[in-house]
Amino acid sequence: MPAFLSSAIPGLTPKRGKVRDMYDFGDRMLMVASDRISAFDWVLPSGIPDKGRVLTQLSRFWFEHLPVRHHLLGQNLDDVPLPAGTERDSLIGRSMVVRKTEVVPIECVVRGYLSGSGWKEYRQSGAVCGISLPAGLRESDKLPEPIFTPATKAESGHDINISFEEMCRLIGELTSRQLRELSLSVYQQGSEIARSKGIIIADTKFEFGRLDGELWLIDEVMTPDSSRFWPADQYSPGKGQPSFDKQFVRDWLETSGWDKNSPPPELPQDVIDRTRAKYIEAFERLAGETFAWR
Repeated sequence: MPAFLSSAIPGLTPKRGKVRDMYDFGDRMLMVASDRISAFDWVLPSGIPDKGRVLTQLSRFWFEHLPVRHHLLGQNLDDVPLPAGTERDSLIGRSMVVRKTEVVPIECVVRGYLSGSGWKEYRQSGAVCGISLPAGLRESDKLPEPIFTPATKAESGHDINISFEEMCRLIGELTSRQLRELSLSVYQQGSEIARSKGIIIADTKFEFGRLDGELWLIDEVMTPDSSRFWPADQYSPGKGQPSFDKQFVRDWLETSGWDKNSPPPELPQDVIDRTRAKYIEAFERLAGETFAWR
């Protein structure tokens, strides 16, 4: 795997997800966001430069601004015993030192607008994950109120939407109700902050872990990878919306001739550049900070 798609700490083997590499240091972990990008359930052979730093710094912004218990301890690499020979420069800006928790095996999805797989399901059944919605809604319409639509977690491949009742069967009713309440609350607070910055968070997904009998918000929070960001000044329901995410990548792959069943092709440089610019714009608009790794 090319160096820019992975992290490398001598003598340590990470648990590798689609984007993040996790290094275990006992009661804490080092979470490193690579520049890998996935689409249509594949990790692409091309990276998006600085994408991992954008995801990390935007998550840091949300952890600092949302009144919720979370796993972030800091970003100081001296807080974990990195072995000699570690290329620290490659980790700066894309790493978080976090508490180790027992991960709850559910993706906590909140939808405030009708889009993506929710829109597809609504057209077929008038409901999303078993939640009945009013008739006559259009693509990208704002929902009467945000809805909680959980999914199973997948290390690879696609997460599968499930009903709240199925979630209760998997992890218990009390935990399920707590996660639903937490997810809706965090989404509501985050979406209000984002709207004040000119961005609509149409939907997002959260992950939680358990530590000392409590639920903690973990992983990434309301980033272009975990959320659907729309520019508020261009919002026009009844169709798909422009977005601050990997839409350039998806659009190019759709027209590239790739069959989605074989290894994906390399991305053209202009698609890489435009995607990087959108990620950075999302960060700068939301956090109100200049991206420092240009």
